[in-house]
Amino acid sequence: MRNLVRRYRTWKHRRKFVTAGQGCRFHGKNLLIDGHVELGERVKIRDNVIMRTHKDGRIYIGDRTGISFYCLFEATTTIVVGKYTGFAEFSVVRDTNHLVYGTAEHWRLTPHIAEPIVIGHCVMIASRCYIGPGVAIGDGAVIAPNSLVMKDVGPLEVWGGNPARKMGHRVKGPIAAAMQRKYGGLIETFGIKETPYRDELQAIQEAALSGMNRAAEERDRLMASLGIQERMAQNGID
Repeated sequence: MRNLVRRYRTWKHRRKFVTAGQGCRFHGKNLLIDGHVELGERVKIRDNVIMRTHKDGRIYIGDRTGISFYCLFEATTTIVVGKYTGFAEFSVVRDTNHLVYGTAEHWRLTPHIAEPIVIGHCVMIASRCYIGPGVAIGDGAVIAPNSLVMKDVGPLEVWGGNPARKMGHRVKGPIAAAMQRKYGGLIETFGIKETPYRDELQAIQEAALSGMNRAAEERDRLMASLGIQERMAQNGID
């Protein structure tokens, strides 16, 4: 009976997306999809997730990414999420916000700020995070719980706080060294789990270790294609 219910929910929810790759799974009966949303292969989505686009907005979710309970994605421009990334409960990714600085007008009457968001591969977004307009998060980065992210995050960096700031790097610096001394024995004892995607994960890891922020490059490309960078330059914004 449970398998029959799961198959029905998969059939029901897949129809809500523009495309949904092979092996996508939907764990729950409530899933609100409004607008243009595309899923890669083997994406897993929990109950009560909302994905909404406005006008020409687009949301793209990469292969084998997981989205937990009560997450919200909202796009007026573009939200891109890479492969193997995870979103914990109650997190929000929103590429649009109200313009409140520089005016005393009611916030409902002001124009919207709308800039693409790109979240890279193998990123971990912990519970109750907010990712704001124009943010790029590099491959392998970690965002701590209850964080407000309004600036770019580099590959393999750990950020947290409200507003979020860089707390350290996963493999470089004194914090990484201290964590290695404290917990390094876990890897020696239990090892790293086997995965059929090792080659692809290794390539992502090598790119992240090089320091190249591919998410920022893709964000900049999207902003250029939408004419956002040109408008910002005209207004004297870096």
